[in-house]
Amino acid sequence: MPVAEPTLLPQRQRLPHWLRIPLPASDSFTKTRVLLEDLQLHTVCESAKCPNHWECWSQGTATFMIAGDRCTRACGFCAVTTAKPLALDPDEPARVAEAARRMGLRHVVITAVARDDLDDGGAEHFRRTIEAVRALGPDMVIEVLTPDFLERTPALESVINARPHIFNHNLETVRRLTPSVRSRATYDRSLNVLKKVKLSCGNSIHTKSGLMLGLGETESELFEALNDLRAVGCDLLTLGQYLQPTLRHLPVKEFVPPEKFAEYGRLGERLGFAHVASGPLVRSSYHAAEFVPIRR
Repeated sequence: MPVAEPTLLPQRQRLPHWLRIPLPASDSFTKTRVLLEDLQLHTVCESAKCPNHWECWSQGTATFMIAGDRCTRACGFCAVTTAKPLALDPDEPARVAEAARRMGLRHVVITAVARDDLDDGGAEHFRRTIEAVRALGPDMVIEVLTPDFLERTPALESVINARPHIFNHNLETVRRLTPSVRSRATYDRSLNVLKKVKLSCGNSIHTKSGLMLGLGETESELFEALNDLRAVGCDLLTLGQYLQPTLRHLPVKEFVPPEKFAEYGRLGERLGFAHVASGPLVRSSYHAAEFVPIRR
C-alpha cells in the first residue's frame, strides 16, 4: 500500500515509523475533491499541507477555510500562503453550507486565514457562515477555529453571538517559543481570547485549544501551557506533532513518540479537560466529531 511521506516533510528529513501513513484506497477522496472544486471552496487540509488530508477526504470530511487562501500573517510553522488578501466573497458562506449538506456532515469545522486587513478580522464572515450552515443543517455540530481577531471584543462577540457549539483558538506553542513560531500573535492574547469567550458564554459554548509539539519546548513549559489553558476555562485540548511543511519553515527539533503523547493526554485529563486528543497525527480538527457537545 502506498505511504504518504514525501510531500509532508523536506526530502532530507526521515519520518519515524509511527508517522508513515498508508494512503486509503477509496473513491470518496476523489468525490470530496470534486465537490470542493465544484463549489470553489478552500480547505486547511490542502492549504496547510495537513498530513491527514488523504484520510479525512477519503472519509468524506474536510475542514473549510473561509475568507480566502491568502493570510496576512507569516507564521513559521504554517504553509498557508502569505499575501495581500482578496475581497471577501459574499457567496462563500452559502457554498460552505451547501458543501456540508452534500457531504452529510454531522460535525462541521470552519477555520479561516488571518485577515488583519479587515476592521473585524473577518469575524462577520464567520458569523454569516455559521448561520448559513445552521440554516441548511440545524442538527449539525458547528465548530469554529478562529484567529485572535487582535482580541477585539466586538469581533469576538460577533462570532459568539452566532452560537457555534465549539470555539477553538489555538495556543500553538509554549510561551517562550511563541515569538519565533507565531506571526503577530502573543501567548497572552490567545489566552485572553479563550478567557473572554468562556466568561461571555459559560458552559453554553465549549472552548478548545491545541499545541504542536517538537518545536523545542520542554516538558515543564508544556505543563505550564496546559495549566494556563485550564486557568482560562479551556474545555477541550489537542496535542500533535509539528511537521515542517517546506524548507522555508521552522525545522522539527524532536519527533515525540506515541507513548509520550499518551502520557500527555492522561495529564490533560487529570487537569480537568473534558476531552483530550493527543497523538503524533492529531490536528485541531482531526476526528473532531469524537467529542459530542451537550446541547443547550
